[in-house]
Amino acid sequence: MNRPNFDKKMLEMMEAERGKRLLLHSCCAPCSSYCLEQLAPAFRVTVFYFNPNIDSKEEYEKRKAEEVRFLAETGYADFLDCDYSPELFDEAVRGFEGEKEGGARCPICFELRLRRTAEEAKARGYDFFATTLTVSPLKDAEKINEIGFSLEKELGVCYLPTDFKKRGGYVRSIELSRERGLYRQNYCGCIYSKR
Repeated sequence: MNRPNFDKKMLEMMEAERGKRLLLHSCCAPCSSYCLEQLAPAFRVTVFYFNPNIDSKEEYEKRKAEEVRFLAETGYADFLDCDYSPELFDEAVRGFEGEKEGGARCPICFELRLRRTAEEAKARGYDFFATTLTVSPLKDAEKINEIGFSLEKELGVCYLPTDFKKRGGYVRSIELSRERGLYRQNYCGCIYSKR
């Protein structure tokens, strides 16, 4: 069975939809670095920082500060912040605390963050929404895109499919993190991934 080529679809849409507005959910500056390097030439991007999964306020603020610094240095995108609200994550994953990393808890977290991004995109009149999450080799791009398309259908705002790990995206994100001295955490964000 052939897997969908989300990267090819993204490149086609970047060409066809040049200049449109994109609300890009970002988990952190290292992950957004490569994604924005790809997207900023084609779209008017706003980075949407909504990450209630992050295990502490201190870690949340540290990652947010790096995102803001990266955007200020590059001029790739505007920034839209959300309040730190870990209770949303805790409520969403209740009952799945014992799942292994990459198990059934992770798609719940993806859906929580993508849903809020799609809702904001619709409310603010963006043409598209997307996420940086697919840059990680530890994240299931097919599942993330499935959630994105489901939200597109439900909420009526266009989803930009991605698989940013293609074409060396993850390796490039590491290079960009080194070049810019970005804080690069060693876990996804939640207390369960930290363990």
